[in-house]
Amino acid sequence: MAVILDVLVQALQMALVLALAPLLTGLVRKTKSRLLRRQGPPLLQPYRDLLRLSRKEVVLADNASWLFRVAPYLIFAATWVAATLVPTFATGLMFNWAADLIAIIALLGSARFFLALSGMDIGTSFGGIGSSREVMIASLAEPAMLLIVFTVALIAGSTQLSTVSVFLASADVGMRISLALALVALIMVALAENARIPVDNPTSHLELTMVHEAMVLEYSGRHLAMIEFGGSLKLLLYVSLIASVFVPWGIAPQGGTPVEYGFGILSYLLKLTLFGILLALFETVIAKMRVFRVSQFLGAALMLGLLGTLLLFVSRGL
Repeated sequence: MAVILDVLVQALQMALVLALAPLLTGLVRKTKSRLLRRQGPPLLQPYRDLLRLSRKEVVLADNASWLFRVAPYLIFAATWVAATLVPTFATGLMFNWAADLIAIIALLGSARFFLALSGMDIGTSFGGIGSSREVMIASLAEPAMLLIVFTVALIAGSTQLSTVSVFLASADVGMRISLALALVALIMVALAENARIPVDNPTSHLELTMVHEAMVLEYSGRHLAMIEFGGSLKLLLYVSLIASVFVPWGIAPQGGTPVEYGFGILSYLLKLTLFGILLALFETVIAKMRVFRVSQFLGAALMLGLLGTLLLFVSRGL
């Protein structure tokens, strides 16, 4: 009976991230529109867009290789697996042994690798520009992310997410400057990785400013639906990561009761709503920065992660 319950809870986790990812995107868009005194699209519009794209015929260039056709599915699969590994409403799930922060970074790096390759596959100038900018951003975001992981791992004593969530939810943690620095750095990395303002504008199609949209201009139909769905999952992943590591309260413990799981789902929905509104508010009051300043932005995140790690070493040496 316990094995069946573990399977059901893990399946619920996998279905929950799929169901909520487009809703989070719709919440951010709707909130931004209301803050700008516009009606805006409905909350369920991302679901309609994905359904519409999945029904459309795929249009491929004559020189598109097999990689161009396969990349959307690989990107979606890698992002979905990474999002599933992050504890949302409960810890200690069936795939708990694989929920390692370094493994999640590797999965996201693999998805980014295939996205950059697919952007260059057709040979268009826009795809090449977008891929080169994406790799430039990744070269700074991934080291910053690793330093954030090192900071959290030194405090919790593990890179396994369930262990980190349980430890940081306990009263033994206290107030730590290193965690505050890691949180700010993670938010900066999340904005860059998800092509959000101020690093990129997800609604822009200007060739001099776009990064993510430049790589997917040649996609259509179900291929574009897979990429857009993967982008929503990636945003949900980073929000879930921030919630599970830095706001771990309300998550059901391992082997919890149905009531605890229900309370965990409710608290997770509240966290998603709060973070979605805060993201929309931030993107409304801030302007997009120039491309050559992105390196300074991510360099600051790298320095914050490094400073958090060094503070831990210094404090332990005293």
